[in-house]
Amino acid sequence: MENLIGRENEIKRLDRAMSEKEAQLIVVYGRRRVGKTFLINEYYDNSFAFKFTGSENQKNQEQLKNFILELNNTSHKKYDDPKDWTEAFFALRNYLESLDAKKKQVVFFDELPWMDKINSGFLNAFEWFWNSWGSTRKNLVFIVCGSATSWMVEKLDENKGGLFNRQTCRLFLEPFDLRHTEMYLNSRNIFWSRYDIVQVYMIMGGIPFYLRLLDSEKTLNENIDDIFFGKRAELWNEFEHLYHTLFSNSEQYIKVAAALSEKRSGLTREELVKKTGLPSNGMLTKMLSNLEKCGFIRVNKTYGNKKRGMRYQLSDYYSLFYFKFIRDNYGKDEHFWSNMNDNPARRAWSGLTYEQVCKDHINQIKQTLGISGVLTEVSTWNKQGDDDENGAQIDLIIERRDRVINLCEIKFAGREYEIDKTYDLALKNKVEVFRKATKNTNTIIITMITTYGVKKNMYSNYIGKEVCMENLFT
Repeated sequence: MENLIGRENEIKRLDRAMSEKEAQLIVVYGRRRVGKTFLINEYYDNSFAFKFTGSENQKNQEQLKNFILELNNTSHKKYDDPKDWTEAFFALRNYLESLDAKKKQVVFFDELPWMDKINSGFLNAFEWFWNSWGSTRKNLVFIVCGSATSWMVEKLDENKGGLFNRQTCRLFLEPFDLRHTEMYLNSRNIFWSRYDIVQVYMIMGGIPFYLRLLDSEKTLNENIDDIFFGKRAELWNEFEHLYHTLFSNSEQYIKVAAALSEKRSGLTREELVKKTGLPSNGMLTKMLSNLEKCGFIRVNKTYGNKKRGMRYQLSDYYSLFYFKFIRDNYGKDEHFWSNMNDNPARRAWSGLTYEQVCKDHINQIKQTLGISGVLTEVSTWNKQGDDDENGAQIDLIIERRDRVINLCEIKFAGREYEIDKTYDLALKNKVEVFRKATKNTNTIIITMITTYGVKKNMYSNYIGKEVCMENLFT
């Protein structure tokens, strides 16, 4: 496991599962490219009693053929070609029964959703195999994994049939946070400033597969040009492949993501329906749920509205970067990102995306504020007004159980952020509008979340708390 970066909690959970004296059904899921297969291969040192990986575009009979070939190769036996998955699992059972019953036998099925073709009977056969035999084998550890998170959750986690409540261990793999992103880059001899690491994170998120493409001998801008904008760049067609492999009706999902990419604060369900033309029915509900489960969108609560006023916000960094820069610019300029170095559009994107980074590091922000142990609720707030004095938008509110509210302003800059007279007045007006509109009597602390802190001057005393970029790496 020496090649694993982070994943401490997942390793501890796998350790515990391996020490159990009952059969284990371990479900591993998470966004495509997040490192699920790598984690399992590294943890078990690629040593499995049997391993099989589904194929994306193969028919059921081809999957069965691959399965039996793999089983014959692993077992050094000759099993007959199965006519269906029930026979395939019976052959697997026969092989596993021939192994040492005193040793843990680990079976790994990767890309499980791709095996479940229409009318394949795969899931029913797997249910039969596990319930009738697998669950009784105290030495069996069966791991199933898949990138189609929505399928994994619906068919396994929320299964109402034979697999209901059968899984003994669930691992949802999150992208790296900033600290583990830095550790991963360092392991690949990339020792960039944290300012540059944050910029990479705003493009790629903490996705190991994307980060692996970075070249230590090139600058940040050169890397982004090569990976995204160069001719036949390695990720030039990643977007279509990403959505098509996760969702069966990917065009509809892309339509939702595209609509959300146009509004920084996100859209309500009603606004999304109007923007996309999609009907507001159960299918839209399922699509939004699937996008959230896959980590592509987040649902922001609006302050003061416990159930209503939810806003759906695109939160996948790669998707945000694609819609903003790649979709309309690929192939036009192989040095596009380098030439955008001081472009206003890039500066605006940096500021808005840094807000996403902060939302993904709420625990680090709370730790810096010294409120890790305080019950909190995170939300946003927006009030439309006829002018700046009557309207206000707050992108991050941390409401605490101790009747204190951290009203957060997030700014991304290449140096200390300087508050001038105009911004000072805007901040005070924002607090006043918020208090008046929400009738709030709690203590409000203006909290600045910046890259290099707030420059001390005659206006900086209004700031109650500060969180810097460095704090997000803790």
